[in-house]
Amino acid sequence: MEMFCYQCEQTAGGKGCVKVGVCGKQPDTANLQDLLIYLLKGIAFYGNIGRKLGIKDEEIDHFIAYSMFSTLTNVNFDNERFVGLIFKADEYKEKLKEIVKREYEKKNGKWDVKEPEAALYRPNGGEKELLEQSKGKGIMADETLDMDIRALREMLIYGLKGMAAYAHHAYILGKKDEEVNAFFHTGLAATLDDSLTVNDLVKLCLECGRANYRCMEILNEGHKEHFGTPQPTEVDLSLNKGPFIVVSGHDLHDLEELLKQTEGKGINIYTHGEMLPAHGYPGLKKYKHLVGNFGSAWQNQQSEFDNLPGGILFTTNCLMPPKDSYKDRLFTTSMVGYSGIQHIEVKNGKKDFTPLINKALELGGFKEDKPDKKIMVGFGHDAVIGIADKVIDLIKQGKIKRFMLIGGCDGAKPGRNYYTEMAQKAPMDTIILTLACGKYRFNKLDFGDIDGIPRLLDVGQCNDSYSAIRIALALADAFKCGVNDLPLSLVLSWYEQKAVAILLTLLHLGIKNIRLGPTLPAFITPNILQVLIDNYNIMPISNAEHDLQEILS
Repeated sequence: MEMFCYQCEQTAGGKGCVKVGVCGKQPDTANLQDLLIYLLKGIAFYGNIGRKLGIKDEEIDHFIAYSMFSTLTNVNFDNERFVGLIFKADEYKEKLKEIVKREYEKKNGKWDVKEPEAALYRPNGGEKELLEQSKGKGIMADETLDMDIRALREMLIYGLKGMAAYAHHAYILGKKDEEVNAFFHTGLAATLDDSLTVNDLVKLCLECGRANYRCMEILNEGHKEHFGTPQPTEVDLSLNKGPFIVVSGHDLHDLEELLKQTEGKGINIYTHGEMLPAHGYPGLKKYKHLVGNFGSAWQNQQSEFDNLPGGILFTTNCLMPPKDSYKDRLFTTSMVGYSGIQHIEVKNGKKDFTPLINKALELGGFKEDKPDKKIMVGFGHDAVIGIADKVIDLIKQGKIKRFMLIGGCDGAKPGRNYYTEMAQKAPMDTIILTLACGKYRFNKLDFGDIDGIPRLLDVGQCNDSYSAIRIALALADAFKCGVNDLPLSLVLSWYEQKAVAILLTLLHLGIKNIRLGPTLPAFITPNILQVLIDNYNIMPISNAEHDLQEILS
């Protein structure tokens, strides 16, 4: 095998990418990512011991989150950047090792800890040498490893990768949490421990879910503190004449900075993909040149961006290998990268978007207005809980009989029209909650309302699963029952590692009867799947009509 990766839903043959990633990731990139994760495990080995000695280093904690985020599907394809992260990881590892050993010896007299290979490994040479050193460092390094142990280790790593995305966003907003930081070390170090059993690793995966819940909570706090509480807001899907920039990804802080730098320059700003919920935040929608949303979900970008007469900024995933027709107007920032694409770095604590702004002005934008419809966003838990009395009254009257959460990651593989059909066929007395880019399967459809409450409520980005959970908990509290006793059905689509983190959070909270699709993760073995079925009644989706009948029966 030239590579092995099965971290996302689209993995080749539902088994694993071995020659090139379906996402476009080349074998060299995949192997450098494996080597980076290997080094992060080494850092975590010392960090885990250090935490017990009272040793913490927030710079290293954030580096782990940033680096793991870089290895998410459709984030970074740039080998040069990974080479830099690998050597930076080694620098941090050796620094932490020295401090931990010194403090350990003070307390215990001598260093008598057996260090794993990942802790002792030192990278050397250039990209070619690192690729040689990456052999035997990836998922299939030990082909004799018990399949269930491997599955749970990878599930834990992917949960940590997902949490890393939220931790990084929170960090940028000045929010951090010791429970979250510590678990990166605990979780990564656990994947080096051959003494851990299946039961031990299952418990650690659920612990990852707990830590991720806290991580989403602090990110929610950061968003509200910086941008205000999301409000139900109409978003225009029309396109306006003149220069423009399309902003994709998830990072609201980057969007805000771009809005500040483009103010008064005659440039329209459109959100794209997971940035759509930005329009619900008072601190962002106050900018009059944040005019609307462009396009749909990430997997359509190569056609939607084809010869687009404006600038494009990717703040996070999901970036696809760009076509030549728009390479010159595509910019990346933060951990996002693609070889040959212009990248905007932080310099002196600030990002200068001037090259992107100049490109947008040079291209000139749309020649004429293109009218379209409007859709609603901004139904976070504060907005929904604010009308809880009315919702509860409608439930008691029998006008609302069920809630369905239909959302998650969108993707390109066939079968995702299931989610459109499920939303369309839901009875008229059903409130549909949606979030993440899976909403694009049906968010332009008219679902009507129930006594003034829209039947389709857009809760926000994938990290706003926290809001969806808060809504469910509030309903359960109002009716003095458990979440699993509510007339609530979860029909989720997954694609990448943030979805894994969210699933682990739902399992940690004891939420059952989740329908998951369009296919189950390749890294889950039959035995582990059976554990999930036995304990949580997780169900793979079948077809919309059949599943809806079961839900309503």
